[in-house]
This record gives sequence, structure tokens and C-alpha cells, in this order.
Amino acid sequence: MIAIAPSPDWTIPQDWAHYSATDHRVWDHLFDRQTRLLPGRVAPEFLEGLKRLDLTRPGVPDFARLNDQLMALTGWQVVAVPGLVPDAVFFDHLANRRFPAGNFIRRPDQLDYLQEPDVFHDVFGHVPLLAHPAFADYMQAYGRGGLRALEFDAIDRLSRLYWYTVEFGLMRSGAKGDGGLAIYGAGIVSSHGETLFALDSASPNRLGWRLERVLRTPYRIDDFQQNYFVIDSFEHLLKVTLETDFGPLYQRLAGSRDIAIAEITESDTVFTRGDQSHAAAARLPA
Repeated sequence: MIAIAPSPDWTIPQDWAHYSATDHRVWDHLFDRQTRLLPGRVAPEFLEGLKRLDLTRPGVPDFARLNDQLMALTGWQVVAVPGLVPDAVFFDHLANRRFPAGNFIRRPDQLDYLQEPDVFHDVFGHVPLLAHPAFADYMQAYGRGGLRALEFDAIDRLSRLYWYTVEFGLMRSGAKGDGGLAIYGAGIVSSHGETLFALDSASPNRLGWRLERVLRTPYRIDDFQQNYFVIDSFEHLLKVTLETDFGPLYQRLAGSRDIAIAEITESDTVFTRGDQSHAAAARLPA
């Protein structure tokens, strides 16, 4: 953890020249491994973002070059930070269409797990969807909502929304009209193991996304997820977020219990993958 902020907004120069040949090889290895695995599993908007931002170029991306393209598409930019930043700083960046990304990359012996997000997680995992207008607007709305949540002492609640959408979200994939599921959360798309687990394993619950349900659901940071929530579209996610007054919602939830991570409620819509190429949604009996 970084104890002293390098600046009030915690930004630092990316210093692209400081990346070693090993750093670039790590990026290329991770990029190649994920891009071989993702087609047919990830939301098409993610793959489109990779192309539109020219992230297929070898080596750790240069933020200056990346920002020229991203700003032209959605008005967002990537800013370098040394690690995790305080909540208020993070929300302010998002509210102003800036995405803070770690400027360091994992070592070759950390390819499969790193506790603190690095440049691969932050840029490969998050940035492609910032080229999509609805998702870009959702991220800004989340940042503004985060600044308001600070006033309500509701960061724990709101963090669940980020976790179960931005980091570990699934969505309906209707490209073939089969009702299948696709991944889009950065914590999944940047992880080889969770990319497979999120869609193929019989272990986790895959539940229809409802805002209040998500805000009542804790999450785990030390293992693959036990719950994934399925959105209909980025446009619907944005609409619900913009049209909800979170203040009264926080007050109402203050008197409600959390829903245990593995618990399924009577009002949940449960998705199953069946033969792993089709998904059916069925409401549990009351």
C-alpha cells in the first residue's frame, strides 16, 4: 500500500520508458493468453473496444497514445497512479471521466494472481469498455454517486455495485438469439482462471441483476466469486443507475439484513448454462 500521496489527486507520470523488456513480455504473454480465450465468452463490446483503441499493439500501452484515441471516442482518459487510491480521490476521477490505472506490472511469477490491481488489470480489463458510450456514462455516474455516498456513509453498499458490475459482471448475450451469457467485468476478463470459472463452473450462482439485491449482497476478494449478477445491457444498467435516488435507498437498506453470499432468494431469477452454449432463465418456486 502507498502511504503518502504523490499529489492531491494521486496521479503520477506513467513514465512509459521505465518499463523493462521483461515488463513488456509479461504484458504480451497475458494479452495473448486472454485474447485467445475471450472470443465467444466476452461481451462483443469489449472486443470492439480493444480494436478501436488499438490495444493489440505489442507491449505495455503508452497512456498518452491511448488517451488520444479514448478521448476522441468518449471523452475519457487514463491517468497513472502508484496503486490503490482513497475513495474520494477515486470517485472524483471517475466523475470527471478519468480512469486511474496502476503504472506497475506484475512479475513473471505473479501471472495468475496479484492482490493489488496492476496496469494489465486496469488497462486491459477496464479500458476497452470505456470506448462504449453507455458504459462510459455509467462509470461517470458511478463516480458521481460515490461522492454522494460519502455523505451518507454508504461506501460499503455502493462498493458492491462496482464489484458486481464493473469488476465481476455478466450480461445476456443475444447475438445469436440463444439467451446465452457473456462476461464483461474487468476482474473476469483479465483473469485466465475466472474467465473459465465464471461461465463454465457449476459452482457459482448466476442471478438476474437487481440494484437493491446487489447492494444487499457482500462479496469475497480471496477466491473466485460465488455469485455473478447478469445485466440485460449496458444501456439498462445506466438507465437504472441514473433514475435511482440512492439517498432514500441507503436509508431503507440501513434497516435490512445482508443476503448471504451463497443464498438464493425467492425473488431471484437464476440462470443456468446447461450444455455451456445455451442459458435458460427460470424463476425459483416460491
